[in-house]
Amino acid sequence: MTMFRTELADIVRRDARYSYEAYEFVFDALTHTYELLGKVPPEHKRAEPEPQHHVSGRELLFGVRDLALREFGFMARTVFRLWGIERTDDFGEIVFNLVESNLMSKTDADTRNDFHDIYNLDEALVQNYQIHLGEAE
Repeated sequence: MTMFRTELADIVRRDARYSYEAYEFVFDALTHTYELLGKVPPEHKRAEPEPQHHVSGRELLFGVRDLALREFGFMARTVFRLWGIERTDDFGEIVFNLVESNLMSKTDADTRNDFHDIYNLDEALVQNYQIHLGEAE
């Protein structure tokens, strides 16, 4: 169970396009992406990762997709819609809202454009959805 973070609620009040849960999910997706890529930063440095722990927008989006499918399965696209997320660019907006609130860091090279049209959410979460029966055994 996650703790309510007033900082995230403040962001949602300033920018109501995305739900509180969308911001929490981005933090979870960042951690998941670190794990997928083997870039987990030391615990005391999570707020300001060093360059070898940096995750690009594209890498984060692939972590987002993987975690969404694991967490929500075939309902992932519906969950994202409920949270106000219609395209990968929306994750860039969420990330930069977090950066502007000093809750996430970025490099000088990182831009919102890094999240632009990386994949189609309908294709990635619905049309290409697969159930892996090997996991059920």
